[in-house]
Amino acid sequence: MSKLITEPNLPRPDDFYQELTDLHRDLNDEQSLDVNARLILLLCNHIGDQDVLSEAMQTARKHIPAQ
Repeated sequence: MSKLITEPNLPRPDDFYQELTDLHRDLNDEQSLDVNARLILLLCNHIGDQDVLSEAMQTARKHIPAQ
């Protein structure tokens, strides 16, 4: 069973961030949400480990304040 990596793990994080922001350039809000959803699903398929994906979802959700 794999564990979610939460420590910095990108060899060139600035390059990744630039590419991610470029991905959204010239998109409206709906298109931006769509491309995010598609990217998430592609990466989830690539990871392919339900335990890691569940841990990632729980970790992401716990940082959202309750309303």
